[in-house]
Amino acid sequence: MEILNNDFYTFSEYMKKENNSLTASMEDYLEMIYRLSIKTGFVRLHELANALNVQPPSATKMVQKLAELNLINYEKYGVITLKDTGKAIGKNLIKRHNTIIELLKTLGIEENHLLEETEKIEHTISENTLQCFTNFIEFLKANKDVKKRLSEYISSKK
Repeated sequence: MEILNNDFYTFSEYMKKENNSLTASMEDYLEMIYRLSIKTGFVRLHELANALNVQPPSATKMVQKLAELNLINYEKYGVITLKDTGKAIGKNLIKRHNTIIELLKTLGIEENHLLEETEKIEHTISENTLQCFTNFIEFLKANKDVKKRLSEYISSKK
């Protein structure tokens, strides 16, 4: 199989082709705002900074950027709430995160590496590939015998 052809690009060139206006950091913030605001409908800046292990001034800068993009409501020293668009994106980010983590678990990635590996993958994956992951997971759920055989096979390789 020939892998070197005229269609090969560097990682950064592939990423330029993606039609995503949000950076990986913006996605992380939006995903966490969504997670933290599920119960109450809002989140405070210090809660967000703590959840992401960042300093409050860094969180403030990013929250201001997200507010400028019209994804959240934020007033200095106030609470952060998601606008409808931000909520929809946040929900999709959680879905993407959960799909990847479920696939990695299925493939036998150790629990202590799941979050890190998921974070590395989730900001670079295309919608098409994510849908393929979803289809695979759904296939395994519908075919428990195949999932069991895959699990046994993976266990035998450790």
